[in-house]
Amino acid sequence: MTDFVDGTAFNAEQGNRARKLFAAVVLAALDDAIADDKKYGNGPEQIARWARSRDGREVLSCAGIDPNERVVTGLMDFVGKGVRTSVALSREESERRNAAAQAEAA
Repeated sequence: MTDFVDGTAFNAEQGNRARKLFAAVVLAALDDAIADDKKYGNGPEQIARWARSRDGREVLSCAGIDPNERVVTGLMDFVGKGVRTSVALSREESERRNAAAQAEAA
């Protein structure tokens, strides 16, 4: 019996890593737009311009996000709220854990 690495599993793992990398680029773009919004008041317009650009659409697609107008609107709304991505993600994770704990206790 010969030992070998399953090529399919390896490729799937590489794909997941690439998606995570591009997702990090999307989060950085959101944080940049939030900073622009606080400094210049044009954050939602900046993220919309980026998301509609060729590069933005490509990054969103590589992150596993369909670059449609509904997504652009959601990105603009997120930037308009002014909550940095790290804070939003940690709060969301905390709320999810609390909800799971409450459901388990009930």
